[in-house]
Amino acid sequence: MILFVLFLIFSNFIGAVSQVLLKKSALEEHKSLIFEYLNVKVILAYALFFCAVFIDLYALKVVPVSFVPIIEASSYIFAIILSRIFFKDKINLLQCLAIGLIIAGIWVYVS
Repeated sequence: MILFVLFLIFSNFIGAVSQVLLKKSALEEHKSLIFEYLNVKVILAYALFFCAVFIDLYALKVVPVSFVPIIEASSYIFAIILSRIFFKDKINLLQCLAIGLIIAGIWVYVS
């Protein structure tokens, strides 16, 4: 079951990456409205989101549904880390504390 929990966490990561790609595309200037929605970043983002949903559904065959809200909290961790990497946002002490609490909560609930 741990493998499928890891699948759920991985699907959260993929979902966070797709959100970053969508935001990166939204921050760019596009030639027209069509190119705003039909460019490589947007298409890749939606493809990654589809993969994340597929992995979620696959993992939920084994993982109890009661685990999902706990594991979904990992998306906040990925959002903070990816915003630091791609958008150069600062990570403050409160965010570090929140990341630690989320990891501890996931660990306690899963083990």
